[in-house]
Amino acid sequence: MAAAGDRPSSPAASRAAPAAVPRTGAWFWFVLLALVLLLGLLQWQLWFGTGGRLEVAELRQRVAEQQAANEAMARRNAALAAEVRDLKQGSEAVEERARSELGMIREGEIFYHVVPRD
Repeated sequence: MAAAGDRPSSPAASRAAPAAVPRTGAWFWFVLLALVLLLGLLQWQLWFGTGGRLEVAELRQRVAEQQAANEAMARRNAALAAEVRDLKQGSEAVEERARSELGMIREGEIFYHVVPRD
């Protein structure tokens, strides 16, 4: 018989019992898989879905293009407004328009029409 403090006589008795490892059940892996799939779905939605980053970048590009077109139209509108103002206020603009578009001349002027050679 072994006394207290003596070494155990068998090698099996000398081995320590393994520590208790908590067993993870199938539910743990199911929940983990579900969370990973949910995270993947949310990432896909963020990058490629409706209102995602790619769509936002495309919309920003379209807004920039539209703003450039609006600025060009605003300049054109300003030029047309200035022309209308000139036509309403001054007779010089009316005369210039009559000369260039209608081919009119003043009384006493001589009109020379130069035909280019072919």
